[in-house]
Amino acid sequence: MTPTHPPAHPILVAVIGSALDGITSEMGQTMLRTSRSPIFVEARDFATSIFSADCRLLAQTHYIPVIGGATPFALRAIAEFFGDDVNDGDIFIHNDPFDGGSHLPDITIARPVFWNGELAFWATTKGHNADVGGGGVVGFNPGARDVLEEGIRIPPARVVEKGELRRDVWELVLGNVRMRALVESVLNCQIGATAIGERRLRALLEKYGPRTIRDATDELMRASARQVRAAVAGIPDGEYSAEALLDNDGIDRDRSYRIALTLKVDGERLTFDFGASDEQAKGFINSTIANTVSSAHLALFGCIDPDIRYNAGAIEPIDVIAPVGSLANPLDPAPVAACTVPTCEAIASAVWVALSQAVPGLAHAGWARWCTPATMGMNPRTGRHFGDLHFLGKGGSGATEGFDGWDHLSPSNTLGGLRAPDPELHELDTPYLLEELEYLPDSAGGGQWRGGLGVRYRWRVLADGIACATYGSGFMPETAPVGLLGGRPGIVQSLTLTRAGAEPVGVEPNSFHTLNKGDVFEVVASGGGGFGDPRLRPAELVVRDVREGVVSIDAARTVYGVAIDPDTLQERQDETRHLRAAG
Repeated sequence: MTPTHPPAHPILVAVIGSALDGITSEMGQTMLRTSRSPIFVEARDFATSIFSADCRLLAQTHYIPVIGGATPFALRAIAEFFGDDVNDGDIFIHNDPFDGGSHLPDITIARPVFWNGELAFWATTKGHNADVGGGGVVGFNPGARDVLEEGIRIPPARVVEKGELRRDVWELVLGNVRMRALVESVLNCQIGATAIGERRLRALLEKYGPRTIRDATDELMRASARQVRAAVAGIPDGEYSAEALLDNDGIDRDRSYRIALTLKVDGERLTFDFGASDEQAKGFINSTIANTVSSAHLALFGCIDPDIRYNAGAIEPIDVIAPVGSLANPLDPAPVAACTVPTCEAIASAVWVALSQAVPGLAHAGWARWCTPATMGMNPRTGRHFGDLHFLGKGGSGATEGFDGWDHLSPSNTLGGLRAPDPELHELDTPYLLEELEYLPDSAGGGQWRGGLGVRYRWRVLADGIACATYGSGFMPETAPVGLLGGRPGIVQSLTLTRAGAEPVGVEPNSFHTLNKGDVFEVVASGGGGFGDPRLRPAELVVRDVREGVVSIDAARTVYGVAIDPDTLQERQDETRHLRAAG
């Protein structure tokens, strides 16, 4: 008879689970405190993870969920490539989109953690680096026709061997980027975070031993799987179809592209079938399989119990079908740089529209699509190169049943995890002067619950020769944030460039530009879509929105059916200000 041992005590399982979560959180805090890149420090565009020796995801801090969900693919690529040739003190690097990666800027650093000579865990970080070379701007090249034009492609590689830096690999990476000092500091930051993970995991092994931890993590996986199966079982069996468009791919500007989804629910299993999606595009909106799976996952997990741990057990009841050669799973060497943003957003929108057909109370109305550009160049105030993704231009999130959307929270690939930078720090890091950043009234879709507000974001350029690449979607009515169950869509977004001494001109999405001193760039980012019939919104909430400048008097009448007397409103505002002044 095979000897058995009692299962881990539930309290001990919870303690070990919290310890693993805490380790990934500390790894993330290490990156926030040691990186020199605003993309990490302010926007938190990364994820930290712990895996078992056999590459099962155990715990994760995913500030940006689309990065977190793709990390298991990257680690499996590393582990499969090196097999048993993994040593204590090794560190690996990877970003290949066609071998487990998402897009080139998202670089994975993986450190094996050994205990008594045996591989016990992997500690990983994955984040958006400001420069990967190629012809793009901060990793985005709207003119690319293959992945080789987008930057350096790093297959699974050993960058540290038994504790010694491999200078050949290190220099190969850094020799192919423009902002060497910044990229080197970011990679060191990622490596340092995995060192923290290794140290804490060894302390955990010292305290509990590998068998107890393995038993506890096995139970954590089973618990997450049970929770997801229960959530899926609450969705009526059937097939629910939806689609979402992208404006263009940067190459074929006269056509849009379609993500088509059939959501199949069968008991406790759920399948995302993207089989009817368009064939892969010529331009950079193609979605790698890692990104497609991650995008589908984040859309689902953003709708069900937030206390469910995202780990290997949680994703066990979920399948993803994406035909090779399609927009959702392109053939090598298709360009893919924009997959993590506009294509992820389209996937999430399709998932939420499909879910709304089955369980309306779970679904989100559409979030504002990403529309701000990427810029890079020399900052004369610091004498250093900079890269900027203009996170100040975030739009609004979509409403859900019972709740208005959040203002200035998009895009959906982050599920609200993306932070906007401090405006003053932004001006220090870049050669820009912020001229306007304000919530935009009437930018959100009306509804019984309205969308969150978008913004107007305008800055003046203070240096010459700044490279600018626009990327994103939401610039036509068909790609505006969708409303659900009678809710209205958000507004159509726009970009405007005013050259020094010239008239404003519209800027197309997915295009290149050079910005010079005196130019002014303006972003109008949409609010989110509304949920439910706007005329069911209580009149007192509409009046409040008008009083607070969220909704105009005209929209109150035409969208919500609430007539407001401007004179009466002014009297109430004056009275409110008087009462506040009087304490």
